[in-house]
Amino acid sequence: MTQQVLDRVAGYERRFNTLFEEYFDTLSAGIAAPSFSRFTPDCLQLLRELSLRGGKRMRVVLLHEAARLVTGEPVEGLDAAALSIELLQTHGLVHDDLIDDSPTRRGGPSTYYAYRERFPGHPQTAVGLTVLAGDLALALSLQVLLDAKLPVSARQAMIEVQTRAARDTFVGQIIDLERDFTATAGEQILHCVADYKSARYSILAPMQLGLLAAGEEPDLFKQDLREYARLVGICGQMRDDYLDLFGDAVTMGKPTGTDIRDGKHTYTVSALLSAVDGTERALVEAALGDPSCTPETIATVREIGENRGVTVRMQADMRRYAEQASTVAAGWRSRWRDEAVTFFAHLPLWGVERAM
Repeated sequence: MTQQVLDRVAGYERRFNTLFEEYFDTLSAGIAAPSFSRFTPDCLQLLRELSLRGGKRMRVVLLHEAARLVTGEPVEGLDAAALSIELLQTHGLVHDDLIDDSPTRRGGPSTYYAYRERFPGHPQTAVGLTVLAGDLALALSLQVLLDAKLPVSARQAMIEVQTRAARDTFVGQIIDLERDFTATAGEQILHCVADYKSARYSILAPMQLGLLAAGEEPDLFKQDLREYARLVGICGQMRDDYLDLFGDAVTMGKPTGTDIRDGKHTYTVSALLSAVDGTERALVEAALGDPSCTPETIATVREIGENRGVTVRMQADMRRYAEQASTVAAGWRSRWRDEAVTFFAHLPLWGVERAM
């Protein structure tokens, strides 16, 4: 990525963070909650806190760069689409943390644990309010599109994109849980989970929304967009799984080995199990799903993976999928603006470099 592109990406992030804060400043006025309710404003505050602790806003970046495929001029509807994307992400994070029993998210308490602290003697109330907070974020993600000052046909098309993205993500969550009940998650299953759980709403939907806002019809290029999103999603999930064991805990701001302790059959775990046997396999299997697994044991598993070439193979796989995605994007040059095509061609390779 050139400095010019990095500056543009940073600009998207800054502008959106201001937009998101302004959205939450006025949100309570648009929700007709009874005056006696204390739980409703508390829920909105928790959603605000989680949403505004966001990271690089890459979904917003993809949205804007997709519009730039069509035009370099300002595009109406991108703000509403960006809010919708990030509210859907907030919904996913709230429910993810409940499913995974995660105490923290983005450097603060997860919504679930915030409710557990508020209702220490009422665990079902904490669960129920967490589910409802996530559901509210989903409803808000569609409402901002309904309220957007766009032609009816454009609003309808955007709502259809987000509804499909939400549906596919729910299916992705289901098969993600199902994956961990399989003896060994094969490559096809892992790719399918990555596609449904992240690629379709984190990559495909933002690109479709950006094209729609710019007046393009994404269904005309459905196959290319879906293949690009699938490959980038696989590569990104591999990177996340790789970093969970082989990454630097200080740089990431969280401990390594979480997936192993949680018993998740990730790309990394699958690669480990296929590379070891005997006492090493027994050690990995004993650590898998053991929440009390010590940092020393995780370090041993990491060392086994490094010695057995798991890191090298995973890095090669990530680069292979990134290069395939880059090739798909490069094929868009005859159709769309070269500058934006270059961004999408470089993006997956940039993601791989961040993991190594």
